[in-house]
Amino acid sequence: MVDASENPEDSRTRRRGFLPWLVAVAFFMQALDTTILNTAVPSIARALAVAPLSMKSVLSSYALSLAVFIPVSGWMANRFGTRRVFAGAIGLFALGSLLCGLARNIHWLVAFRIVQGCGGAMMVPVGRLTLVRSFPKSELVRAMSFVAIPGLVGPMLGPVAGGFITVYLHWSVIFFLNVPIGIAGLYLVWRFLPDYRTARSPPLDLAGLLLFGCGIALLSYVLEVFGEHRLSALEGASLLALALLLLTLYTRHARRSAHPLLRLRLFAVRTFRVAVGGSFFARLAIGGMPFLIPLLYQVGLGFSPTQSGLLIMPQAVAAISLKVFTPQILARFGYRRVLLGNTVLLGALIGLFATVGAGTPLWRIVLYAFTYGFLQSMQFTSMNTLVYADVGAEQASAASTIASTAQQLSMSFGVAGASLVTALFVPDRFHTSASEMIHGLHEAFLVLGAATVLSSLVFRVLRPQDGSAISLHRGAALAQGERGEAALADVHPPGQPLS
Repeated sequence: MVDASENPEDSRTRRRGFLPWLVAVAFFMQALDTTILNTAVPSIARALAVAPLSMKSVLSSYALSLAVFIPVSGWMANRFGTRRVFAGAIGLFALGSLLCGLARNIHWLVAFRIVQGCGGAMMVPVGRLTLVRSFPKSELVRAMSFVAIPGLVGPMLGPVAGGFITVYLHWSVIFFLNVPIGIAGLYLVWRFLPDYRTARSPPLDLAGLLLFGCGIALLSYVLEVFGEHRLSALEGASLLALALLLLTLYTRHARRSAHPLLRLRLFAVRTFRVAVGGSFFARLAIGGMPFLIPLLYQVGLGFSPTQSGLLIMPQAVAAISLKVFTPQILARFGYRRVLLGNTVLLGALIGLFATVGAGTPLWRIVLYAFTYGFLQSMQFTSMNTLVYADVGAEQASAASTIASTAQQLSMSFGVAGASLVTALFVPDRFHTSASEMIHGLHEAFLVLGAATVLSSLVFRVLRPQDGSAISLHRGAALAQGERGEAALADVHPPGQPLS
């Protein structure tokens, strides 16, 4: 507890300084869980007697659960307060992790991953929202970059830890690791997290939740089973049409509702529309990479889980070591040039993974992984912070909800799409040779790389001065003169805590 004799302003400053570390606990839990599981996918598939490509449901179900329940996170934070919701989210995530470790078939594992997703749906968005409400816009990039650094320790440790656990212990231990981390997170939340809430919150949009949740769940299911030929063409087309109908009905409902689940009116803000749309299409391709790369290393090239983890680690090392340069790069070049150039480079690098085969030297694989980690980190930080460029403090909750929902949807669809593309070039997913798997994965990398390059077209509508209040890009403001700088200052005043 905070000392009652302490100056309130000093107390607020001290808690705000500790806040990025606290939120990083949630980021670490999610990142560790995801990367550990990716490395262990082939081994878990063997233990559960399923094909490796069928494990996509274990990964995509979690992301889909996030997408369904994230829209409720903003309402819950406003209604019950960020501290209570954040603590409940960490507790539910830890419980889901415990249940996943106890699962002994793929159906229960998928079900408990959905429980994890319910916790994760509130954990990271509410944590990010707390940062947005606590820091002025001029400090937001640095705050989020700092939060991402401890969070990226998860991806660095995850691949190696997952490989080691799979080889020397049992795959269920992968999930049990989240339990003590969650307990530590609960203590930190109740001690240090600010409790932001609104005086009066609108009623929950239940009709919107049902339309949106059922629509995207059905759409994801169609993508999941399409490549496995479990549905006839007529059945697949009918379910797809129904999913699109539900989402269309939700769009109409959201436009007419006074308090919609997702405030679609925010898409009238150009920078928000570009950031969310560009992030969605870019992540469609990027989202499949954590699923495909371990399959390439283990099933295709024959590396052990531990060796595969070591080859993935350079991605996280690059993201951590070069993350501190992100604010300087954005300040030097601005959002438009960074997002246009970085997206094209990222797509080209994804395509280069199609050249990795049995004879590829290890140094080249490590170089690809390191460069990919840096470019991906730059991409995610740029897209995540641009979302708030022209969004006021009172709209931060709705903006965070939409952005987080779109991210998880694209990642869920990305895993399903990557698996589908791979399966199209693999004759028998249950009895696949190493050469056949490599061929299918190479084709998938080429498709994902081309899709990433095409997604850069979304960022072409950005203007040089867009996001200057966040990136502190001086070139655009200098071109407009001192009056332009004054106008930017008026449009983007420093954000203040809401309570």
